[in-house]
Amino acid sequence: MPQSRTDGPRGSLLTISLNRLDINLLRVFDAVMEERSVERAGRRICLSPSAVSHALARLREMLDDELFTPTRSGMKPTARALAMAPLVRHAWESLEVAIGLPKFEPGSSARRFTIAASDFIVTVMGPHLLNLLRREAPHVDLVIRSESRTDLAKQIDLGEIDAAIGTFSGVSDRFRSIPLFSYDDVLIASSSLRLGKLSLETFSRLTIAAVSMHSEQESVVGGFLSERGLERRSEMYDRAGLDRALAGSTRNPRVAILLPHFLALPSLLEDPHLAAIVPRPLAGTLVRMHPLSMYKLPYRSDPVGVGILWHTRNTGDAAQEWLHDMLRRSAEPLRPLLAELDRLAPRVRPAGGDAIPIDGAQHAALRRVP
Repeated sequence: MPQSRTDGPRGSLLTISLNRLDINLLRVFDAVMEERSVERAGRRICLSPSAVSHALARLREMLDDELFTPTRSGMKPTARALAMAPLVRHAWESLEVAIGLPKFEPGSSARRFTIAASDFIVTVMGPHLLNLLRREAPHVDLVIRSESRTDLAKQIDLGEIDAAIGTFSGVSDRFRSIPLFSYDDVLIASSSLRLGKLSLETFSRLTIAAVSMHSEQESVVGGFLSERGLERRSEMYDRAGLDRALAGSTRNPRVAILLPHFLALPSLLEDPHLAAIVPRPLAGTLVRMHPLSMYKLPYRSDPVGVGILWHTRNTGDAAQEWLHDMLRRSAEPLRPLLAELDRLAPRVRPAGGDAIPIDGAQHAALRRVP
């Protein structure tokens, strides 16, 4: 049977030598080989000349070779040292890579990242993110998958998704997250539908469209889908807030259409008999692009937090942390949006006190678009 590398006298001697080896001796050897001077080698690695000499003595004893002999022109390497030098240099460089911080150069990287996000998130964050990528990482590519996939947690576990953006709760210890921005709900409708001040009575007569990204057959509880140690928001409107507001009402608005995404809303809202409850940042975008008006709801919807979610194994990875930072920066214009629109709302009231619907042109004029 063939012997292993540690079988026999030679293998045993090799094992003993490696077990006794102080890795710093190789650092000294490499410095002396490069500088051919004990004094210069010491300055290079921040050791005194006596410490360098002591280290060389230990290495000479261990290898049973002089390694370097003093000459007028400097320390002359022996044949053994010359044979060792490229191997030690390569080994030392490999160790520096192994234990050093991994490098990621976004300006030259051609890496592809996969992100899970809803069409709402892509609409409000996508333009800012693309601008950042164009300036700082022009060769990096993105694959964006729907956050509504029922196997999202599994895809993150398998490493097929680098990060997910959404509203998460009950997060397992194997995931990490950071917040991005918060929002509340508003109502949007065709600009031809003049609702005036939106009271509960007026609101209760409306026909409503809303977004729910998962079916009733899935494990949706309290508006959240639960799967594999991760809960994520499924109903994209505050149904609990709506139910509380209308608890004593004799007439409730008819939620006539539940959609799996927001994409179709502008077309559907061409019907003047339909209105939609949507996140405020999305409403701001839609009223700039379509003949729509935005209204403050006649009840308080609970603020919703949006964050980035990733697997713990990606924590500390330079490329992944760069991605998280880019996503965080792309959400910065959304953070003051809620306060800004609340501040502007009192300015669009006529003398009679009824709210004037803010259409796309008015909204763009009032609010500086990031």
